[in-house]
Amino acid sequence: MGTLAFLLLAAVCHAQQTYTRTLKLMGSRFDITVIAIDQEQGEHAIDSAVAEVKRIEKLISSWDSDSQTSRINTQAGIAPVAVDEELYQLINRCLSISRLTDGAFDISYASMDKIWKFDGSMTRMPDSATIKQSVATVGYKNIILNPADHSVFLKLPGMKIGFGAIGKGYAADKAKALLAGQGIKGGIINASGDMATWGRQAGGEDWKVAITNPLDKSKAFALLPISDGAVVTSGNYEKFVIFGGKRYTHIINPRTGYPSSGILSVTVFAPKAELADALATSVFVMGKDSGIDRINQLPKIECIIIDEEGGIFTSNNIKIEKI
Repeated sequence: MGTLAFLLLAAVCHAQQTYTRTLKLMGSRFDITVIAIDQEQGEHAIDSAVAEVKRIEKLISSWDSDSQTSRINTQAGIAPVAVDEELYQLINRCLSISRLTDGAFDISYASMDKIWKFDGSMTRMPDSATIKQSVATVGYKNIILNPADHSVFLKLPGMKIGFGAIGKGYAADKAKALLAGQGIKGGIINASGDMATWGRQAGGEDWKVAITNPLDKSKAFALLPISDGAVVTSGNYEKFVIFGGKRYTHIINPRTGYPSSGILSVTVFAPKAELADALATSVFVMGKDSGIDRINQLPKIECIIIDEEGGIFTSNNIKIEKI
């Protein structure tokens, strides 16, 4: 490379700037960060990402009565509903994750009665019969897909699907793909802890993700570099109840109806935020030992678990840079 070309390249690299916007999307906080050559490009890129997240929300929302997801739910036990290819494939991947995790992840959890309250109003545990009844219409094996017409059928009346455990990760992935396709060389889509990253920082360094200490949320205990992948942290340090000296998190086991226990936080690293999002929830449900064992069987997936005693446990191939 000639000297002039090198100088021009250096000037272009130096011109890259960081632009960030924080806003509420999908009912949660989103922080969208892009590396761009000027403010106009940066703001346009962020606008595009916001529009993409809103499009995804419209597609998967179970609160919007006009969404395809809502139509699937209203036709439960009645008839299949033909949906867009995108939603069909998302549901298909969700079922694959359900099989992978032996049902610890299950989008049909949405039909569970809200018998657990994590707002401080609960004074005792629900009885076992009520808990059993709450999962009567939960079961991913009763979600029937027809590839011929891209239809989705919920076999049981009262069944519902919801994407609360995967939707924000999926939206982050889609926004990342859109911006990378527009020529944005680097950025982070942070959907309330579901982060999709690509490229590098303006100065050329890797992005670094701080892992929050669940025993002191104002502090992080580790920093990990990430340049083109996803990281998702799920924690129970804000929404939980304690009965008989045992802490129960807001993450409910869809197979039993009981909240998960024993873990304070799970951080999963994966190529896609969608997968990391679903697996973080699954590990909570599966428990520390089974969760780590399952993660160790998956290529390019790593996790960090912090248990209720503050112990730190990791999958086989992750290295923690403690602060």
